[in-house]
Amino acid sequence: MPSRRAKSRTIQVNYLTRVEGEAALRIQLRDGELIDLRLEIFEPPRFFESFLRGRDSREAPDLTARICGICPVAYQMSTVHAFERLYDITIDPAVRELRRLYLCGEWIESHALHIHMLAAPDFLGCDSIITLADKHREAVERGLRMKKVGNAIVAALGGRSVHPVGACIGGFTRAPRRDQLADLREQLLRVRNDAVECVRWVSHFDLPAVTRDIEFVSLRHPDEYPMNEGRIASSKGIDAAPDDFDDFFEEHQVPYSNALHCKVKGRGPYFLGPLARVNLNFDRMSLDVTSVARDTGIPWPNSNPYTSIVARALEVLYAIDEAVRVIDGYQPPPAPAASFEVCSGVGRAITEAPRGSLYHAFETDEHGLIHSARIVPPTSQNQARIEADLRELVPDVIQRGQAEATRMCETAIRNYDPCISCSTHFLKLEIERH
Repeated sequence: MPSRRAKSRTIQVNYLTRVEGEAALRIQLRDGELIDLRLEIFEPPRFFESFLRGRDSREAPDLTARICGICPVAYQMSTVHAFERLYDITIDPAVRELRRLYLCGEWIESHALHIHMLAAPDFLGCDSIITLADKHREAVERGLRMKKVGNAIVAALGGRSVHPVGACIGGFTRAPRRDQLADLREQLLRVRNDAVECVRWVSHFDLPAVTRDIEFVSLRHPDEYPMNEGRIASSKGIDAAPDDFDDFFEEHQVPYSNALHCKVKGRGPYFLGPLARVNLNFDRMSLDVTSVARDTGIPWPNSNPYTSIVARALEVLYAIDEAVRVIDGYQPPPAPAASFEVCSGVGRAITEAPRGSLYHAFETDEHGLIHSARIVPPTSQNQARIEADLRELVPDVIQRGQAEATRMCETAIRNYDPCISCSTHFLKLEIERH
């Protein structure tokens, strides 16, 4: 009998669109079976950990803010918290509240950007924000109004909305007066209905009805929805301090990506971001927000990764309400920043960036100079989970034509709102000489 030739097919997406940064996807099939799947993050490594070495720790917040133009606040906050733990600094309660306001601004602008400009076109049959604006102009304008308010909050506390410089170890370089926040409050109140409508809008998208076996990971705080503080929690039982990150998670290099993969030790990939936070902290949201969440008809918690877009919209609403609460109760601190003495040691911290938990660890000498730095961004932590989702999607993808298969794969990836430039700051380099 003549031998049957194997039927091979390759699905190649050379450049993913509507994501921050540069990446590609390659899926190889033979006789309908998956042979290889690679989410290739080929953007050049940025070596942030390397050029932080030897710098004064007081420079670090401004430097790490340059890692991302979309979520610089979280990078600043993880940095300042790590050094505040190292230097045993107690911050004023008013400064702590300002930091929540600061992150509220970032969550609002980042989530509004992702929902309207990156993800919504996938669910509404549009190829870009341009097409979406033509078909759903009111929704896009609503998103831009919310993003503008988020940018205004970041600028008010950080000096500018992109790569802000206002945060420092111990607090802020300056503290705003109450009257300076009054206009922000009015702007927030004007877009609150926009946020409610956004939740309703995205909850009516035709979201794929899937359930995955996912381990969700985020911070969890005993009294509030987590932003700057909390313990590491997971849907499969992790309860750990940020200092114990390496006891539960491990990074490793794969040959086709300039971002490290990260897994739960002994288990595998995990899921960070708004859906993880909502799933693990639904009881920490206000009654007003949980009421809107229940009106969507989506069960919370749930294990459908496509409901991430709804979780993002819920966090926008939460952040608007939380920002108003902070402004209403704000009393300027006696000093914008606490004084401190540098020392040698190791400081670690985790904050919740829009895309998920962001881990920083720094070691300093007795002069406060940085000996080593380690930054584990949310996107690199999510990379293995994204690939796991794509593998589960393959049986459906192989039944589709190239264009539809590409759209389905890109939708699954964009669902995580990957910030690829953030993830490529580290590369393990090995040179073998003979």
